[in-house]
Amino acid sequence: MWSNLCKSLNRLNQREGVLVSKVCFRQLHSSDVHVCPDGLYPGHIRTTAMQKALLAVGSGVAALQNPYRHDMVAVLGETTGHLALINLRDRMRNDHEGNAVLTERPRIRLSTLDLTKMASMPDGTFGREYLRFLEDNHVTPDSRADVKFVDDEELAYVMQRYREVHDLLHTLLGMPTNMLGEVAVKWFEAAQTGLPMCTLGALLGPLRLNTSRLQSLFTSLGPWALRNGWRSRCVLSIFYERRWEQSLEELRQELNIEAPPVTLSVKVKREKWRRKSNSGTADKNVDNPETL
Repeated sequence: MWSNLCKSLNRLNQREGVLVSKVCFRQLHSSDVHVCPDGLYPGHIRTTAMQKALLAVGSGVAALQNPYRHDMVAVLGETTGHLALINLRDRMRNDHEGNAVLTERPRIRLSTLDLTKMASMPDGTFGREYLRFLEDNHVTPDSRADVKFVDDEELAYVMQRYREVHDLLHTLLGMPTNMLGEVAVKWFEAAQTGLPMCTLGALLGPLRLNTSRLQSLFTSLGPWALRNGWRSRCVLSIFYERRWEQSLEELRQELNIEAPPVTLSVKVKREKWRRKSNSGTADKNVDNPETL
């Protein structure tokens, strides 16, 4: 049954490029689902508990089939993360800087970044190293999908902030966007956020690593990521937009994050991504996936 379901989901994803899987596609278009033009926030889709469960199962299966389907991973995160989002929101409220983020609702987009100014900053500053990460890994902050299925306006922003901070975490942790780097970041995020999506990614991500990378993960990067995720300050409570000129090392110390134990090289497999893009399984920002 699961095999047939996975095949159906994969065919649907390739043919139509929709954000939901076949198991919940009909549910999303039933009379019980309300797209709210004047609802909780722009783009919000109101769903019942049953529809959220179907979305979670369908998107989870699709994401397991292809962990680079960041649209499926996004739906999975939104439909399973309610309790974790409440905890993250409360941690932000109890932090002076985090509360300012919740109040002012900044967004990390190309339209809000001064890339020219970042490029002129000295090496080692957070802004310059973040821009270097974007350039070296061929990624863009604009690839993060907008939240749709979180039925609370403030929690929806917390989820959006988490997505947009993801690339900043890569910079803080010194991790590239290859599979080993993504898994290491997911281990950090699982310990830091408690989001089920991150925990699932942390558990299943290693299955896609070869023996040498598994050894590096389990003996070095993994323990480092978990330790720092548990003990560091809430990474969503930082007003990063006001920290671009700060030293990266100084910001790490403030957050209680250790420098990475090993340095991973940046290797972008462009031909593989091009094939994915041409087959319809990835969007134009194929080098910036939100992976399981």
